Amino acid sequence: MPRQIDIGTFCRPYLSSEPSRSGSSPREARSSTWKRAAMESDRRDVGLAEDISAYLGGFQRTLEAIAVDDLRAIIGSLSDAYEAERRLFLIGNGGSASTASHLACDLAKTVSGKTINPRVKRFRAVALTDNVPLLTAWGNDAGYETIFAEQIKTLAGSGDLLLVISGSGNSPNILEAVKTARELGLHSIGLLGFDGGAVRSLVDLSLVIPSDDYGHIEAAHVVVSHLITAHFVRQLFRHEASANAG
Repeated sequence: MPRQIDIGTFCRPYLSSEPSRSGSSPREARSSTWKRAAMESDRRDVGLAEDISAYLGGFQRTLEAIAVDDLRAIIGSLSDAYEAERRLFLIGNGGSASTASHLACDLAKTVSGKTINPRVKRFRAVALTDNVPLLTAWGNDAGYETIFAEQIKTLAGSGDLLLVISGSGNSPNILEAVKTARELGLHSIGLLGFDGGAVRSLVDLSLVIPSDDYGHIEAAHVVVSHLITAHFVRQLFRHEASANAG
């Protein structure tokens, strides 16, 4: 037969003010435990504040070190592709793949405006990171290094533009994609980190985020992506204002 537990007897040590064997009451013991927990929390808060300050300070220094002239050149190249209605293909791995998808979405939709306007030229931006069945098919049958290059062979043509987003700049599938793009007559841009890696010497234009922290590099790439989008949105507003004034 299971042992019966008397709830009153079980709870008495937690509710009673009678001294415990250590000489303090359970309430005093609980109070001491809470004080220790509060002290631990305070120490954690101090450590957290230091971590937040260090991270944000480091990221601010990373942003301030961005080469603005390189960024201007990249925006100029994107503008040329936009005006000529060339296709823009974006690639990346991991977090950089999500940035490639994000930027492609912003350029293809946000730059077109909030409403459908047939007078507005569309940015023909496509992220080659998004078709998971196709990526896995090429990866499984021909090797992971081919997943972007083979799509470029299928979709791209001379004069189109390839935008590479990569922290290290050394991923085999990124290098293979840029080499294929060069062979097909595409122009190429790299948003990179660290020292730019091997791909830096292969692309036509590059912006290297001067950091050895992957988090700072990837976050800076997102900031640059939003900056690029903001520029084209402002350009759209300026063109619309000019057309309406005329």
